[in-house]
Amino acid sequence: FAYPLTLEGWRAAGAEIVSFSPLADESPAADADAVYLPGGYPELHAGALAANARFLQGLRAEAARGACVFGECGGYMVLGEGLIDARGCTHAMAGLLPLVTSFAERRLQLGYRRATLLAATRLGAAGMAFRGHEFHYATVCSEGAGPALFACADAAGTPMGTAGRVNGSVAGSFIHLIDREA
Repeated sequence: FAYPLTLEGWRAAGAEIVSFSPLADESPAADADAVYLPGGYPELHAGALAANARFLQGLRAEAARGACVFGECGGYMVLGEGLIDARGCTHAMAGLLPLVTSFAERRLQLGYRRATLLAATRLGAAGMAFRGHEFHYATVCSEGAGPALFACADAAGTPMGTAGRVNGSVAGSFIHLIDREA
């Protein structure tokens, strides 16, 4: 799912949004400047997503071309190497970020976050801060050696460590970005 306010903000800023469906094995537009994979429930469709070659190949092609590819929450999991479903079956995902997530061992992550970019990315300059929230039950089995995307704090300002990963023009985290801090 994507928040209507986010999409409306992009449209107001001049973006043309072209939808595609990973579940219908549709590929992102080959000439897109950016590809956004919002939240959702990939754990319920992990087998289908893993089998959707047109979608995965299109996503990889966009990343190889240098388009900005950003995934949050469920989209972040899809950008990873693998997703372990509730039954313990591992499904190969896009392999664009060094990440394996699991629903076999559920743990609630819930709350508002302040997410500060650790380095310059397509999202903005190092030090740019965003407000967002996290709500998921997935656990991270492994996050590879790639650089982290954000330094995070909870709503009270308590540091929570880092979140997400970056690999070239591909980035993502479990945090649903709401807006940029002024």
